[in-house]
Amino acid sequence: MASRNVNRKRKIPLEVEEIEGSLENFVQNGAADIGSDNEDDELAFLKKGGLLDARQSDDEDGGSEDDHQKEDEDEDEEEEDESEYDSDDYSGEDEAEEEDIDSDEIPSDDEGSTAVTKEMKNASIKVTEGEEEIAHYSDLDEDLPPGTRVVMDSTGNPRYLYPEIVPNYDSDDTDAGKEENAIGNIPLSTYNLFPHIGYNINGNKIMRPAAGKALDELLDSIELPKGWTGLVDKNTGKELKLSDEELRIVSQIQRGRVADELEEKDLEYAPTVAWFSSKTEIMPLSSAPEPKRRFVPSKHEAKRVMKIVRAIREGRIVPNKPQEDTKPKYFDIWADEAPARIDKMALPAPKLPPPTHAESYHPPLEYLPTPEEAEKWKDQDLEERDRDYLPKNYNSLRVVPGYDRFVKERFERCLDLYLAPRVRRKKLNIDPNSLLPKLPSPRDLRPFPTTCSTVYKGHKGRVRTLGVDPRGQWLATGGDDGTVRIWEILTGREIWRVKIGTGQESGGEAVNVLKWRPGREGGILAAAAGEDIYLLVPPVFDAATEIQGRELLAAGWGYAAILSENGVSRKEPPAKWTKPTDRQAEQGVGAIVTVGMPVKQMSWHRRGDYFVTVSPEGTNKSVLIHQLSKHHTQPPFRKSKGLIQAALFHPFKPHLLVATQRYIRIYDLSAQKQIRTLLPGSRWISSFDIHPGGDNLLVGSYDKRLLWHDLDLSSKPYKTMRYHEKAIRSVAYHQGTGMPLFASASDDGTIQVFHGRVVADLMENAVIVPLKVLKGHTVTAGLGVLDVEWHGRECWMFSAGADGTARMWN
Repeated sequence: MASRNVNRKRKIPLEVEEIEGSLENFVQNGAADIGSDNEDDELAFLKKGGLLDARQSDDEDGGSEDDHQKEDEDEDEEEEDESEYDSDDYSGEDEAEEEDIDSDEIPSDDEGSTAVTKEMKNASIKVTEGEEEIAHYSDLDEDLPPGTRVVMDSTGNPRYLYPEIVPNYDSDDTDAGKEENAIGNIPLSTYNLFPHIGYNINGNKIMRPAAGKALDELLDSIELPKGWTGLVDKNTGKELKLSDEELRIVSQIQRGRVADELEEKDLEYAPTVAWFSSKTEIMPLSSAPEPKRRFVPSKHEAKRVMKIVRAIREGRIVPNKPQEDTKPKYFDIWADEAPARIDKMALPAPKLPPPTHAESYHPPLEYLPTPEEAEKWKDQDLEERDRDYLPKNYNSLRVVPGYDRFVKERFERCLDLYLAPRVRRKKLNIDPNSLLPKLPSPRDLRPFPTTCSTVYKGHKGRVRTLGVDPRGQWLATGGDDGTVRIWEILTGREIWRVKIGTGQESGGEAVNVLKWRPGREGGILAAAAGEDIYLLVPPVFDAATEIQGRELLAAGWGYAAILSENGVSRKEPPAKWTKPTDRQAEQGVGAIVTVGMPVKQMSWHRRGDYFVTVSPEGTNKSVLIHQLSKHHTQPPFRKSKGLIQAALFHPFKPHLLVATQRYIRIYDLSAQKQIRTLLPGSRWISSFDIHPGGDNLLVGSYDKRLLWHDLDLSSKPYKTMRYHEKAIRSVAYHQGTGMPLFASASDDGTIQVFHGRVVADLMENAVIVPLKVLKGHTVTAGLGVLDVEWHGRECWMFSAGADGTARMWN
């Protein structure tokens, strides 16, 4: 078929000659009948006779005789090579030849067939208007691409329809390469039911390659071709074959090596075989006996030893040669310096005092302290002790132990030598009072309590606690006799009493703490005696207030009954709520809460529905929060951190402040987490109170320290005050507006009153001014003032003493 196509291509010049001869006869015979003006008829005649294409072809090739001669020579050669070709067959296949001429087998310009290409280009341009011609070939632009059509649009103007551009290797696209499948991430299985496998970049279909027969597939599976993988190329749909280089890279990756490493045959050395490793083998690698040379002394080593010996004899090697001192040499640059002139103002270095008899390991008896003196010395602070050691007696020097403060004393001695003054300086005449900060005068800070106006007597034993009702009319006290007494503040008369404890004098419980419920409604008083907490409604208020208080206490019984019926609380409750007996109800007792451990401190929430109690001996149940409206008790902590001393609610935030012996921790009840830890620096915290503003804290301790904490400033105390001679028992802020006062009560029988003004400006610190020292309570059995409380509105202060009295100061 290829030879026939070649012959057909070479026959085109012969046909052109025949057409030229026909054209000459036409011109001689029929040119006179056709007018030159009728160009349409002439064009139709030429197209009908098939002469237009041949004429145009002849015109394009007529100017090049060399090309015609070259084509004739090529034709003669091909006729000799293809002698079996029959000319009769060619003449009978004119229509097929014309179809072949219109195909892609027409030679290009490079092969010397320019005329034929132009002829085919002009013949491919169709000028139509339905079935009629609308233009001549001479009117068309010869630069139009093949296959262009000219049609009439809706306005009657010609419109060119260009053929679709199919890129091929003959185009000027230098990037044209392998036909890529542009279906993206779509799997090929989507096209299983279609004859194509995707689309190329121009949107043309990529047809599925013809599948081999079953026998070919069997042979391919048996005789695997080189580079066969069994995979299908996604882009073309054909079998994926790998080159030798790609197969080598895959082999390297399978062996766990870098893909671009050299092959083993290219390596200089063979791979190492680890014959000797850390693994202990059972059988030896070789069972051959040890050779004799391993047991014969080495001659080479003997020669080496003799060589060393000869060098030692000749002195070239010196054994045990002393090493040169490489340490740097120092010179005393002050050796020849003249002694410095002694200045009269110079001071000699301080000297240690000579040892005394008390520092001896066997001192006289008068220098040895008694057990009471030794215990007192241990309880004192380091700065308060008269000496740094305690004299002890030993029978001999051999039994004297090492001095535990030796390093500490040597360090202090070095500091004395380093920081000691070397020159006398003139003393500055400065008044010490001028160095003190200027504080306002107490006269300018009035009002504040100065004198004792009323004494409340009636308790037998100590008065441990007291409280002022929210209305400011009644004073409640509790003492060692187990009674709770209500006093009228202005007159000092005892109005009502109830006995809730057996009394400490008879070995029973004393009333340790009592607190009034906040708010004017109800008039409920909570008092703790031993393990029981009594919720009282004293009959000192009007009937409506008393009934309201009893209703508040009785409302929780129904809720507790519902919980018990539904079985909500399966575990043993931390506290037990019980109803009072008839006799106790007549005395004003509304409910009794039993917690299991003696209650030492109590505090109410500002809304009056919750109150917290502290039992230091209760371990994980030291702190309990009680809800009045539901008669429910719950411990907020699973495990207590240290011995808890007191607990308070924040004035307006959902925070709970818990004080242990040395720390104060702040907990967020809504988030159920600890948010801060305060470090007062005292040994044992006795009590603390929070400022009404919520940003300052007052802490009292048994080591005679009164600490002021600014929560916005630091976790350490802002100011430490030492005005008491003995332990501080109670501290309290004045909760009224416009009364920046606070007080501290101590076992020395005094009450210190201070002015503490707090401003909202964070750049200004609190102003603390001591105002007055109140004395009136008698110290009994080493105890003085046990509790202190402020009036809600007035600058009146109430105190409870160990002498069995309660006092009001105004």
